[in-house]
Amino acid sequence: MESNVSEHGGQRIPSAIKILIAGGFGAGKTTLVGSVSEIAPLSTEEVMTEASMGVDDLDGVEAKTTTTVALDFGRITINDDLVLYLFGTPGQKRFWFMWEELALGALGAVVLADTRRLDTCFPAVDFFERHQLPFVVAVNCFDGADRYTEDEVQQALSLGADVPVLLCDARVRQSGKTVLEALVRHVADRMATPV
Repeated sequence: MESNVSEHGGQRIPSAIKILIAGGFGAGKTTLVGSVSEIAPLSTEEVMTEASMGVDDLDGVEAKTTTTVALDFGRITINDDLVLYLFGTPGQKRFWFMWEELALGALGAVVLADTRRLDTCFPAVDFFERHQLPFVVAVNCFDGADRYTEDEVQQALSLGADVPVLLCDARVRQSGKTVLEALVRHVADRMATPV
C-alpha cells in the first residue's frame, strides 16, 4: 500500500484508513476496539433488558449483560505513515441495518469469530464478500472454548484460500494489533493484484 504521507507545514501527515470490526453477538468486538485503541474508545454499549428476551440469541454468552447498539470507535497508529480508525459494528441481527452506513469508505474489515458460536460470524463474512471488501477472520480464543487451527476455521467458514485466518485474544493489545497489521497487509496485497 503506497503511503499518502505528505509534508504539511513541516509535519508528516499519515494516511488514515477506516476499518470495520464485525462478527457475531458477544464475539469480543467492543473488547478488541477498546484494547487496541490509543484514545479512549467511544462505545454505545447499553445494558440488556428483558425486551431482548426471545429476540437476541444468548446461547453460549448467557453471562453477557451489555450490547453495542450503534458502534464502537477507536484509533490506533500502526506506524508514522498509517493510522487506522476502527468502527465496531453491532452484532445483533436487529442492528445490522447499521452495517451499510458503517461500511461506507472502509478499506477493510476484521471478522471476529467465536468458536463456541462460529455460525454467528457467517452474516459478517457474507456481507463483506458481497461488498467485495477485503477482510481477515480473527478467532477470539475465549477461555475454556475448544481450540481449532486456522485451517479448520477456514474450512468451517468455507473461506477462500486468500482470506487470512488468525488466532487472537481480543483482550490483549499486541494480539489485536497483530490482527490489524495482517489486515493492512491483506488490503495492500489485494490493491496490488490486478483484477
